[in-house]
Amino acid sequence: MEKTFENWLVVSDIDGTLNNKIRRLPKRNYEAIKEFTQRGGNFTLASGRITSSLKRNYNRITPNQPAIVLNGAGIYDFKKEEMIWRSTIGKEGQNFVRTVLNEYSETFKSLDIGIYFDDYVYIVKNGVIGNGTMIIDKDHYEVTSIDDVPTEGWMKVIFWGFPPTINSLRRLIDRSDLRHSVNFMASSLWSMEMLARKTHKGIGIMHLADMLGIEKSHVAAIGDYYNDWDMLKTVGLSACAGQAPKPIHNLCKFEACHCNKGAVADLLEYIMSGRAEADILSSAAEVKD
Repeated sequence: MEKTFENWLVVSDIDGTLNNKIRRLPKRNYEAIKEFTQRGGNFTLASGRITSSLKRNYNRITPNQPAIVLNGAGIYDFKKEEMIWRSTIGKEGQNFVRTVLNEYSETFKSLDIGIYFDDYVYIVKNGVIGNGTMIIDKDHYEVTSIDDVPTEGWMKVIFWGFPPTINSLRRLIDRSDLRHSVNFMASSLWSMEMLARKTHKGIGIMHLADMLGIEKSHVAAIGDYYNDWDMLKTVGLSACAGQAPKPIHNLCKFEACHCNKGAVADLLEYIMSGRAEADILSSAAEVKD
């Protein structure tokens, strides 16, 4: 009888991991995902995007579980078309955004701010960089004041700016006591993200694993860059695409090929071959010894 994989959950980042460098899906990844899910495996995606932006990537493969959206702030079930879990930013985080806009308006006059809800974004001070991002997240509203933004349901905030501006923002964050109430992460040289405290892709993945009754040792995730760091630190089996920076390689238990060649397929073949299970048993035996 062919082995099945109901006890596994595998989650993939999208750009530079599931997709190749020109954002195309390697056929090898598509076929491996299809085989894995047909054999009972649980597969889904994790992304910083809102659901409408993620939908195209989700629908062109064969995932069979809800997706991790907004860098772990939500779990969205595409079959039911609803957010089944969310983590929202409290008053401390909201007040910080107001402080940046009102008290430091001159320092951050070139800064754009996006406030993300379930499936739409409010853009305050929309400029060149924010406009470029909104090509991807098209479901957005442009407002001139933070007072025009609803106060309930903030799931993620992105600050966009030129690198010197983002560095100034980072220094302001370091001087504050916000790290006790929110989580900041640099998603690029041009942006900084704010989520609720203890919220990241890894937390979202483990919430989904709990819903499915899957043990941490059999939760795998694959990524390619520093914004996947928390996700890779949290899961039982961490994997990276071959082109990932060296610190990401050092963090991961499994190193796949370059994303252009089908990195996700490498990870799924490692699991379906039985080698991942054997390595888990071997590690458990070493701990006992």
